[in-house]
Amino acid sequence: MSTNLQRAACSVTALALGLVAASAAHAQDDMTMEERMEIAERIVDEHLQPSVLSREEQLEEMRWFIEATEPYRGMDITVVSEPITTHQWESEVLAEAFSEMTGVNLTHDLIGEGDVVENLQTEMQTGRGIYDAYISDADLIGTHVRYDTVYPIEDYMNDNPDLVLPTLDLDDFINLNAARSPDGKLYQMPDQQFANLYWFRYDWFQREDLREQFQEIYGYELGVPVNWSAYEDIAEFFTEHVGEIDGERVYGHMDYGRRDPSLAWRFTDAWISMAGGGDTGLPNGRPVDEWGIRMDEDGHPKGASMSRGGATNAPAAVYSLEKFIEWLENYAPPEASGMTFSEAGPVPAQGQIAQQIFWYTAFTASMTDPELPVTDDEGNPKWRMAPSPHGPYWEEGMKVGYQDIGSWLLLNHTEEDARAAAWLYAQFTVSKSVDTAKSHEGLTFIRDSTIHHESFTERSEALGGLIEFYRSPARELWTDTGFNVPDYPRMTQMWWQNISDAVSGNVSAQEAMDNLATEMDELMARLERAGAQDSYPVRLNEERDPQYWLDQPGAPKPELDNEKPQGETVSYDELIEGWQNESN
Repeated sequence: MSTNLQRAACSVTALALGLVAASAAHAQDDMTMEERMEIAERIVDEHLQPSVLSREEQLEEMRWFIEATEPYRGMDITVVSEPITTHQWESEVLAEAFSEMTGVNLTHDLIGEGDVVENLQTEMQTGRGIYDAYISDADLIGTHVRYDTVYPIEDYMNDNPDLVLPTLDLDDFINLNAARSPDGKLYQMPDQQFANLYWFRYDWFQREDLREQFQEIYGYELGVPVNWSAYEDIAEFFTEHVGEIDGERVYGHMDYGRRDPSLAWRFTDAWISMAGGGDTGLPNGRPVDEWGIRMDEDGHPKGASMSRGGATNAPAAVYSLEKFIEWLENYAPPEASGMTFSEAGPVPAQGQIAQQIFWYTAFTASMTDPELPVTDDEGNPKWRMAPSPHGPYWEEGMKVGYQDIGSWLLLNHTEEDARAAAWLYAQFTVSKSVDTAKSHEGLTFIRDSTIHHESFTERSEALGGLIEFYRSPARELWTDTGFNVPDYPRMTQMWWQNISDAVSGNVSAQEAMDNLATEMDELMARLERAGAQDSYPVRLNEERDPQYWLDQPGAPKPELDNEKPQGETVSYDELIEGWQNESN
């Protein structure tokens, strides 16, 4: 076919497709409320069961969405999130259901978490629209409050009361404070959340022969490790002393170490805090947080390096990196050091891993397949989850672990109607009509009513402690990255690059953390000089001898004489019983 004929054919095809699309849009515009409610009934019955609402209450919410979206029918709206199970279901089921029911052409894109942050950063810097709304971690709260680029959810709701679902019920959301500024304003609306917990093979830990062998070698009970000493002993035990179970090579630890942006999450998601590197106080330690950044009482970041009162390069942080490297090299499968977060995530489900100190509960949904070697013949898990152990610098009153809280975010520069339509979809994805069914798909809870729904009581035995954890007050001790971090997108890049240098052996752990602390201070100094932040700007401390700060109470903390105290474990069954008693 000649070029001209090809162009003509393409033009005819494009015209035909355009006419089909226009016809479909026109058909959507011409639908009656009764026809849309028939679609809503089908959606409720096929996709949105079970629910904390009655069917009639669900249909009332659907009617509200149909009426509220009337001005935006036919619009093309695109939102974005990372591709975890929860968001895959939103993209594949909820976006299509919302579009069919309301006539808004909603596309829910899935891209890597690093790409989400990069696109968001580009929009914030340029003011040019890429997406109409984002699901982005509430970890960026320190960035959003300090730069005038975000339209806070609370302000948007107050400015547009007619676009707020009457039954949204923000009081039903858990950990809502993670998305609030220091003065209490809500900047983002949670869509999903998951914690990093300790994961282990309960069936192996219960074997009498292994328990006796562990007791003989280490002098205490094999159980859930309370401290890093016990975790290390258990890792060594399964890797070196057990070595093989049922003819399969087993390992006492799992992690990942490839030079990749996901290596930053491994550390910024509270690894140093778990070691005990920050200060006491919830949600993030005051005045020094889990990144090692010092902040004064008025919300001004003061520095990351010890010379400015920070703890990013303090002994606890260096210790934590040394242990990360040591355990990866000695107790994980050889291929683990070449894996990224997404590649390493499925490995425990393959049946060779005895325990993992840092395991995201977002993987729970993919760990319940009855065909996996980590479930029994009835589909029940052979594994359990428990609180992660803490390092020797940790003390009572510190956060225990990290909570990832993916939250809806609106930007100032987004076109008004597009932002409104995206906001309506956002509310649809977290509505009481939707949330229980969505939580059964992804197991990433945001509503207290969903967590306590009878359907999860019935399912709890198959979820390895997840329901007991989220029903207990203990969940409040797992928090996201805090307000101390003044520029999350740029700072997180520094973490993975410097951590990678140490993991690859190019520099020592001390050199890596020194370089990281210096780079963060240099960025904060540039922010301070430029006056780049409208609220709670950086005000760095003057540099002084680090010993001055090591001599002060709290972080940065001086090096311990003994970084491996006696290992300590606890019975898993007693731990769960304690959680259940706390939640009653």
